Amino acid sequence: MQAITPQRLEGVDSSRKNAITRDLAWLAITPDVVELPPPFPQAGRLSLAELGLNEGLDAWLDGLSVPDLARNGRRASRMGHYHEQLWHWLLDSAPNTRLLAHNVRITRKRSTLGELDMLYRRCDYPAPVHLEVAIKFYLGLPDGPGEETSHSRWIGPGGLDSLALKCRHLQRHQLPLSTTPEALDVLTHWLAPRDIGPLARPLAAQLTQRLAMPGVLFYPWHVAMPPPEGATATHRRGRWCHVGDWPALAATLPDIVQLAWLAKPHWLAPPPLEAFVPASGSLTALLAMAHQQPQQIMLYNPLEMRTERLFIVPDSWPRQVPLPP
Repeated sequence: MQAITPQRLEGVDSSRKNAITRDLAWLAITPDVVELPPPFPQAGRLSLAELGLNEGLDAWLDGLSVPDLARNGRRASRMGHYHEQLWHWLLDSAPNTRLLAHNVRITRKRSTLGELDMLYRRCDYPAPVHLEVAIKFYLGLPDGPGEETSHSRWIGPGGLDSLALKCRHLQRHQLPLSTTPEALDVLTHWLAPRDIGPLARPLAAQLTQRLAMPGVLFYPWHVAMPPPEGATATHRRGRWCHVGDWPALAATLPDIVQLAWLAKPHWLAPPPLEAFVPASGSLTALLAMAHQQPQQIMLYNPLEMRTERLFIVPDSWPRQVPLPP
């Protein structure tokens, strides 16, 4: 008898019951939302090959200690903290990387200059790598500040953040922070000799910077909108609509479509198939919540075995739009 191949939603094995291992799988294979002009020669996304998971992501996930992950995962309810914690596990458990430090505070006298998200090294090369990460879910505004491809037209569901602000902060502050004299002094004294690399070269000459910004860009359902400048060709996409427009959007969907309500911090991987229910049975509570604050759901077409992400936002959304940097 031929084995049944597990169905994959957004590339993740839908038969996985543990939300954290699904999120780890999603994180490992999800591309960045945009490609930033690299301020350093080796800026860019980590690959499965670099992690040592090119041929064995599922096998590696199967070998993780799920009870420990689940216990730690309950401590991180905020999306950003949870996302960083996933990266800690990924870098410290993957075959070819080891996590050296995270949230390294850099100070000048008594003033805090910032924190380095993570330092890691590859097993086949000891020099440290400074990694900054961000998980972002941005909704596109067809009428907004700047040109039609401006990063300022892509804002977070809460209306306080924008792709433009995040990219500027990463490029102008977070990534360069590790090259400051204060950061190099902290790292030189804090890291073990094996983690500093060949002693004949100063740390500043060895340290490389990396950036990972996976997420989803949600396009308006009712009008065409181009991607933001620099968007990766394979970035994950969704749609968004005002709650008052839901009936019109729903009329375009097949009757068999099912939905699952995504709750933070598990906005990353799709839920297992049994979490999807007929849309008609969940809409009353969902729409009531969407009148108050944006709600992310996932639609599933069982005939096409395809999913789509959707944000439903209050009719008054956005109440505010961040100014361009």
